[in-house]
Amino acid sequence: MAFPLRKLELRPLGNTGLRLSCVGFGASPLGNVFGAVSENDAVASVREAFRLGINFFDTSPYYGGTLSEKMLGKALKAAGVPRNEYIVSTKCGRYVDGFDFSAERVTRSIDESLARLQLDYVDILQCHDIEFGSLDQIVNETIPALQKQKEAGKIRFIGITGLPLEIFTYVLDRVPPGAVDVILSYCHYSINDSTLEDLLPYLKSKGVGVISASPLAMGLLTDNGPPEWHPASPELKSACKAAAARCKEKGTNISKIAMQYSLSNKDISSVLVGMNSVKQVQENVTAASELALFGKDQEALTEVEAILKPVKNQTWPSGIHQS
Repeated sequence: MAFPLRKLELRPLGNTGLRLSCVGFGASPLGNVFGAVSENDAVASVREAFRLGINFFDTSPYYGGTLSEKMLGKALKAAGVPRNEYIVSTKCGRYVDGFDFSAERVTRSIDESLARLQLDYVDILQCHDIEFGSLDQIVNETIPALQKQKEAGKIRFIGITGLPLEIFTYVLDRVPPGAVDVILSYCHYSINDSTLEDLLPYLKSKGVGVISASPLAMGLLTDNGPPEWHPASPELKSACKAAAARCKEKGTNISKIAMQYSLSNKDISSVLVGMNSVKQVQENVTAASELALFGKDQEALTEVEAILKPVKNQTWPSGIHQS
């Protein structure tokens, strides 16, 4: 590294009292979602994350068909860090065999997750991709079931996740104040799509913490480009490819610029990015450290924004149509 890495900034998460590292460790790649990851690499990545000041780890039983939770559990245990020094978030309702947000399933789900993670409690339990279920069921059945688990001490805080931003207002307008502590949004606070910004004042007024995932827009804002299955339009893919090429020409890297763009908004508690190697952990923390020391690379960012302007805020459909 060209300079000493600074300890990552910790940001408050809504009204929870939790303080999350501004870079969060997305553990979906530990479930071999993007290629095989050995147990040694998983342990080394988590150790390095702790060493560099990351205290927030996010997983789900859906990632790798429960493998991500198991690998993260082993890695956390191997790291030997006291439990009160890190924050673990997992999810319920989405599984390899489909979606089930029933009270019975999510109640069983938390016990299964705790066993795989080798933990007595998780800090945050989130209903996973709720646009694929009935939002009224989430309000009337799922969240009340999770509140019972909160009272039992198995979870500390409750969250909801998904792609369409309107799912968050739908649920938050219908649950009692304080019933939902946090939302996790993805692909809506990156250079190509910053629509989450419009929702931040509303979320703040509700005392709800905000986690933003996929700062690289699920691979769009990378040199390698997105996976084949990426749901973005050909126009959006092509604009992102051109932006990545322009960054390379200028001797910079689009992923770093994208990461720093997402980290710049301090109303977002943590930017969650998938990691599966010591190198990836170091790159993400370096992006945050350089941002804290030197600020954004405004010249490169301006060029990227100009290339992406015709496709700005273009998204893709997700979920079942809500009645």
